[in-house]
Amino acid sequence: MTPATAGAVSAAQAHSAHNYHPLPVVVAEAEGAWMTDIEGRRYLDMLAGYSALNFGHGNRRLIEAAKAQLDRVTLTSRAFYHDRFADFCTRLAALCGMEAVLPMNTGAEAVETAVKTARKWGYRVKGVPEGMAKIVVAGNNFHGRTTTIVSFSTDHEARADYGPYTPGFDIVPYGDLTSLREALTDNTVAVLLEPVQGEAGVIVPPEGYLPGVRELTRERGVLFIADEIQSGLGRTGRTFACEHEGVVPDMYVLGKALGGGVVPVSAVVSSWPVLGVFRPGEHGSTFGGNPLACAVALEVIGLLESGEFQRRATELGHRLHHALGLLAEEGDAVRAVRGRGLWAGVDVDPSYGTGREISERLMERGVLVKDTHSSTIRLAPPLVISEEDLDWGLARLREVLSRRP
Repeated sequence: MTPATAGAVSAAQAHSAHNYHPLPVVVAEAEGAWMTDIEGRRYLDMLAGYSALNFGHGNRRLIEAAKAQLDRVTLTSRAFYHDRFADFCTRLAALCGMEAVLPMNTGAEAVETAVKTARKWGYRVKGVPEGMAKIVVAGNNFHGRTTTIVSFSTDHEARADYGPYTPGFDIVPYGDLTSLREALTDNTVAVLLEPVQGEAGVIVPPEGYLPGVRELTRERGVLFIADEIQSGLGRTGRTFACEHEGVVPDMYVLGKALGGGVVPVSAVVSSWPVLGVFRPGEHGSTFGGNPLACAVALEVIGLLESGEFQRRATELGHRLHHALGLLAEEGDAVRAVRGRGLWAGVDVDPSYGTGREISERLMERGVLVKDTHSSTIRLAPPLVISEEDLDWGLARLREVLSRRP
């Protein structure tokens, strides 16, 4: 670490809570799939803000949309209508093949909104006795970090020391339809799942699992809520990861890429029989659906409507997984590779280093990734990355894993 970088890192740590452990790189500029630090060194971004930057850094369409809106109006609160709101809700609902949109800001807010929606629907529509609603979730999930959400996390680091925990959730193994079937009761109002578990290490469920969830929830009169905050909006090669198995949930939870890496934008999208349970004053957000957010998100929707980014994720995803497959075959450094589209989790043999150590060695070679669960690294470059840059980044990974340290 150079003195300039060390000084910037030390200054950041001096007055910032240590709830993150960033890699020691201090970014000053970024464009497309590349970031530049305060000393002018360039790094290939292979994380893309956990899919928040699906369309790359500084995407011109998104930046221009934001600039134009900044000169008009940025915030009204939902006390009033504004002229971007109707178009945003209409087009997002159409993109999802649904009817109604409830906009929020962050992914965790959208998940909280989905939980509240499901419970209210359970009481008002399904007829569950007051205070008895249950939501089934999967082990190793990641849906955010609010008190309620960590209450149904199985990750000790995410959950420890935040009790007392919110009741009303049943946890079953991810990918296990038998356990899910046994967990459903007359008081179950929803099943909340990630179609691909991102934070767990890009875990793709067994074939037939999502259709099975859809069938079970229909049979039992339960809402199927798909958290597509990381997996959605082009990342897996489809607009939504659920589409890979022809599944349409009752509710989508969206975030991250919906704001294009410019502003936080999230939303719950569903049908009127579900979102219609809300009445004025029962739920809200000062910034949710603000004009600036809607303007940027409308451009994101336009990018997705073209289909270009879904095609890129599919084509580049084949290239990514082919290269990782070869790497796994050639030696003992890679224990497993998982993923879908331009998204992969790579389990590294601990003798080659922890996920953090692998990430640091890649950083030294100009590639930025993030570890999870000790020995796994995640690869999720922006969908705008070129074939040449993708190959270059994967070559650096090959170098790092070519021999034990």
